Order: sequence, then structure tokens, then C-alpha cells
Amino acid sequence: MNREELIKGIKDLKSRHNAIIVAHNYQVDDVQEIADVVGDSFALSKHCASSDADVIVFCGVHFMAESAKILSPQKTVLLPELDAGCPMADMVTSEALIEKKKLYPEAAVVCYINSSADVKAECDICCTSSNAVNIVRSLQEKDVLFVPDQNLGNYVANQVPEKNIILWEGFCITHHRVKVEEVKKAKELHPDALVLIHPECQPEVVKMADFVGSTKQIIDFATDLNHNKFIIGTEMGIMHKLKKNNPNKTFYLLSQGLVCPNMKKTSLLSVYNALNEMKNKIEVAEEVRIKSITALDKMLQVG
Repeated sequence: MNREELIKGIKDLKSRHNAIIVAHNYQVDDVQEIADVVGDSFALSKHCASSDADVIVFCGVHFMAESAKILSPQKTVLLPELDAGCPMADMVTSEALIEKKKLYPEAAVVCYINSSADVKAECDICCTSSNAVNIVRSLQEKDVLFVPDQNLGNYVANQVPEKNIILWEGFCITHHRVKVEEVKKAKELHPDALVLIHPECQPEVVKMADFVGSTKQIIDFATDLNHNKFIIGTEMGIMHKLKKNNPNKTFYLLSQGLVCPNMKKTSLLSVYNALNEMKNKIEVAEEVRIKSITALDKMLQVG
């Protein structure tokens, strides 16, 4: 099938199965265009939970589809590319976290949404890149074990100095590889552009930003601000929405290395195949789901 036939086939299958298609901001352009909703991972999961769809096609990576299943256990959740994982999420296991918790029995355990259901089940509360500072600030405990992203954890530590943040040694391989030299070069090439950077980047890179935020926060900031040029320091997939929402503004990708191979695995064909065959279903054991949804619910209570 060609592109047009695939798109028509997906729409027909979506209607037949009462399905909703959601896509992360880092997905390829074609997948973002076929999606009913595009956004960051947890916002998409919340949207799916409030939808009357019976089937969720989650165009993202494994932990995102798991979060959708946690919030919508009665629905069928399909991940078009079953091997689309997250190296950072894989850098922490529930077994390793259980052992680490023994070293810090008084610490609250804060888990970045970019983690498996098994890991979420061992944490006190979850966070996203947009609310991590508020989540940590809301805790009564002074000691906070933050997993798995050391860069986001370091950013939080700088914003909430009254807490003792114990960092897990994990990171996003895509954001972590951005170098200070690349920021300097981009600013030299585009001196009138503002630098917008994701907190998953290393601390020395984050310090050079004019604005630090999640994918949604970066999109909102660039859209709302009366400024026309921006250097974007997060995964390249975000450029599609930025340009689509702001046709009169100019966006430069900070580094050509800002590509997540796992996010780029999903294609129109894999979306079609998942719906056509109802394959790649995501399941979460009920005892794990119950424990992990507690951490997610606590996050929602903080806001």
C-alpha cells in the first residue's frame, strides 16, 4: 500500500475497532498527522483514560503504553512497534531499586514517568518533567531518592535546594549526548534566537538555556512568546508541531544528534498492522498496576 492507502486503511480500522490513536511529540511527522492527539506521554495516557474508545494505539515507547494500560485497564492498548523501548527506563529495575531503598529507608522515592510499571510500583510518587520540581517540593521528607534520570534530578535539586536529592545513575541517551560546544556554536550561528532546552540534558547544557521545560512547556513557551527565533534543545520530533503551530517563526535544532531511534521506529505501516491484526497488546499484572497507579494518583493530587 502507498501512503494514501495506508492512511485510509488506518482510518477505517480505527472506526471499526472504536480506537483512538495517540502519538508522542517525538514521533515521525506522518504518525503525528494520523494521530487524534499529540502530546507528552502522561498527558496522552490521561486523555486515553477519559476517552470512550475501546482500543488505544499508543505511538510511543513501551513505558508510555504501560502507563496508558495502568490508567485504562479495561481497554486494549496496542504498541505499534513492540520493541520500541526507552534506554533510560531500562537503567533502573525494580530489583535494583528495592536494594537501593534499603540504603535510604527514610527517603521518599520519586519516580520519573519514564520508567517501567514494575519500577513505578516500588515508588512513593511519580513525576513528569513538567511537574518534577513541584512534586519534590511537596514532599515532607528531606531526603528524596530520584529515579532514574540523574539530569532531571539534578535540575530539580537546583530548584529545591532544601531537599537532599539522591540521584540514580540513569539518563536519556539522546539528551545526555548534547554538548556545551554545540550550544555555543548554535548561539554563534543564531545570536538572536532563544535557547529552549529539555531538563534531561546535562547540567552544564541546561545552564546555558534561556528556558528549560518539558516538550509541552517548550511548545507553549515558543508559541506564546512574542519572539520569532528559537534554538530547540530536545528530540527533533518536536519540530513538526512547533513549525505547524507557528508558521511565521523560525526554529533551529540544537544538535543533529537529537534523534531517539526508538521513537522513530513507529511508522504508518506499523500503526496499520497493529490495528489490522490487533497485535502487540500491552498487559500489566494487576498487583503491579494497583501499586503503580497509587504513585500516579499521588502525583495527580499534587497537580
